Amino acid sequence: MFQVGTQQRSEMGRMFLNAVAIIRDGRIGDIQKTTVAIGGAPTSGPIPVVDVPAELDWNQWLGQAPFVDYRAGNGKTRCHYEFRWWYEYSGGKMTDWGAHHVDIAQWGMQLDHTGPVSVDGQGEHPVPFENGVPMQDDQYNTATKFTVSCKFAGGQELLIRDRADDLGFDNGILFEGTEGRIFVNRGKLTGRAVEELKDRPLSEEILLEVYKGKRPQGGNAHMQNFFECIETREQPISDVYTHHRAMTTCHLANIAIRLGRPLKWNPETQHIEGDDDAAAWERRQQREGFEIDVTL
Repeated sequence: MFQVGTQQRSEMGRMFLNAVAIIRDGRIGDIQKTTVAIGGAPTSGPIPVVDVPAELDWNQWLGQAPFVDYRAGNGKTRCHYEFRWWYEYSGGKMTDWGAHHVDIAQWGMQLDHTGPVSVDGQGEHPVPFENGVPMQDDQYNTATKFTVSCKFAGGQELLIRDRADDLGFDNGILFEGTEGRIFVNRGKLTGRAVEELKDRPLSEEILLEVYKGKRPQGGNAHMQNFFECIETREQPISDVYTHHRAMTTCHLANIAIRLGRPLKWNPETQHIEGDDDAAAWERRQQREGFEIDVTL
């Protein structure tokens, strides 16, 4: 059994579970547009080359990524925790907070078993890029600002932004349906449909449907769900298949802003179409000695 550690599906005051249940119960109609704000990556300025710490095998840590000098200073580094601000090892806020909020967005839109058909957007980076590759290796290089539009076959649109100040939030998810809208993040769940829960609460049946036949209990609901699924052999609430789809959307968003052009994605074959250069970004170049056969 494989469970992804996106506890938003189980915990966080059950904000996200209730949001998805409200949508699944038809309380705001058909979802037309969802806006996700996840923040932009920080900048570092130049980070000096220093000796590799004695306890760190830098070559092994880099793995498939290109071999480069170890850098650290002024609380910045090219290694643990800060790895997320380097495209060589991660994807900035797009694959950090995006791993959580894009997952919830596609779950709520009932598009978590598929993917967009087009991805287009713009981003700002702290270093210059050529053909999607950062031209400096001495500082953080993931996007500090971005707006990406992901459109699905049914006409739904998912917007991924660093901030949504014009909509009144800098972190969270705004679902817009044909009959209303709701907003959710880790601190609140708001909207007319939420206010109406006092007089018309969600049924036990809809909560069970959303949570795959189970009802989360207590502060360790995510862990509990994993143990239950080990016993029952059912898929956990955060299964690998839907989360693969969410992360694919995040990676496509990064490819689009790095290359500066729209992408056409086939969610059935799971390949970029009509752009061989962009399609080459579907898998990384593997450094000699660290090759892994990923042929399916």
